[in-house]
Amino acid sequence: MRRQRRTKIIATLGPASSDADTIERLFIEGADVFRINMSHTSHEGLRAFVSAIRGIEKKHGRPIGIMADLQGPKLRLGTFAAGNAMLAPGATFVLDDDPKPGDAARVYLPHPEILSSLQPGHRLLVDDGKVRLVVTEASRKRAVTRVEVEGRVSDRKGVSLPDTIVTVSALTPKDHADLEAALEQAVDWVALSFIQRPEDVAEAKKIARGRAAIMSKIEKPQAITRLAEIIELSDALMVARGDLGVELPLERVPGLQKRITHDSRQAGKPVVVATQMLESMISSPVPTRAEVSDVATAIFDGADAIMLSAESAAGKYPIEAVQTMDRIGQEVERDSTYHAVIDPHRPNPEATGADAISAAARQIAETLDLPAILCLTSSGATALRVARERPKPPIVALSPKLETARRLALLWGTHCVVTEDARDVDAMVARACNIAYREGFAREGQRVILVAGVPLGTPGATNMVRIAFVSGESTETD
Repeated sequence: MRRQRRTKIIATLGPASSDADTIERLFIEGADVFRINMSHTSHEGLRAFVSAIRGIEKKHGRPIGIMADLQGPKLRLGTFAAGNAMLAPGATFVLDDDPKPGDAARVYLPHPEILSSLQPGHRLLVDDGKVRLVVTEASRKRAVTRVEVEGRVSDRKGVSLPDTIVTVSALTPKDHADLEAALEQAVDWVALSFIQRPEDVAEAKKIARGRAAIMSKIEKPQAITRLAEIIELSDALMVARGDLGVELPLERVPGLQKRITHDSRQAGKPVVVATQMLESMISSPVPTRAEVSDVATAIFDGADAIMLSAESAAGKYPIEAVQTMDRIGQEVERDSTYHAVIDPHRPNPEATGADAISAAARQIAETLDLPAILCLTSSGATALRVARERPKPPIVALSPKLETARRLALLWGTHCVVTEDARDVDAMVARACNIAYREGFAREGQRVILVAGVPLGTPGATNMVRIAFVSGESTETD
């Protein structure tokens, strides 16, 4: 099950991919991590998905990552007496705390936290921005707005607030329940939706207590303004381009995608590019040329993973969508310009022994044209540092912890293997080389480079680099 590409693929599960046979086929064709969207999945459905994935993992002997994506605060209008209302340009429209059905003059906004946060000049985008309102007067009970972009509004349509910081938690009661259910099922990653502040990330991490890694979805302008702080607290980032493109001008999204990808790479945090990557494949067996270029751009930027949403969850061609992503990834990474594009963005190593070791390992491996870099890692920190270098040889991450290997399934260029702890360094080197030989990364007589922390099993203590000869079942070292 060795992948022939460095960039990982995340596939969202849903009605089109809910049975174990389809999930297994998605994995075989290239999915490295499976996303479970808690906006559309019950706790019973979550358990069924996790059980199916773990069964496939056991059958194939390969660690598979699972991500639970929390819904986040969904802000919606109340209802209308006629089910909908047409708002004319320049008209006055009021949002208030009165639960009576609305009309073309007013509607109930069942979110007092919004009413208390709105200020004159703030925009409200209804139904993914199809209708745009601008606040002219605001109080704790009502907001008077002017219709800037006309359109029809109807029951329970979503509301986006690009200018407003709502001082409530990004974790709703539903999210708390879903997070606890996901942690009970031992998912590997939890994705947080609609975060605005680093405090939102800290709250989730406090609940998770290391039982799952936390991925911050960047989809609100408020998160952009505090991006550095959010990156620092997060275990990984996602460029969630769908909602980001609603709350910001569409033309800003490509630049922000590059900025988030670059800043995450600099910080050594995995980064995922998501939303509408192969959107046409929901109903077509082939993508558009523009979609292929979009996926390729994310790969050229050095993203750790690219994600399928509705394409694999609800589309007609989930298998073909994964196959297409896999082919694009392989072709881009074979291109002669690939490393010429991503290498200039390689971050400078921080002034730590672990970063210096990782940078040296990459340079040695490329200078000697070694076939693989072997990382012995308990917590995953060693593999993260080496992957941050985006080396030309593949990375083989060896860990005694299955949960570490599962989390690293998201990480660029990393092939994860679960193996027992060695009794000493020589035994560790021998075992690592044998695994590289067995997994097809090195042939007999070739050299590989090993990066590890000594004493063995000490989390985060990357302090050793070693070159070893691979000779079948026996190993010599320099």
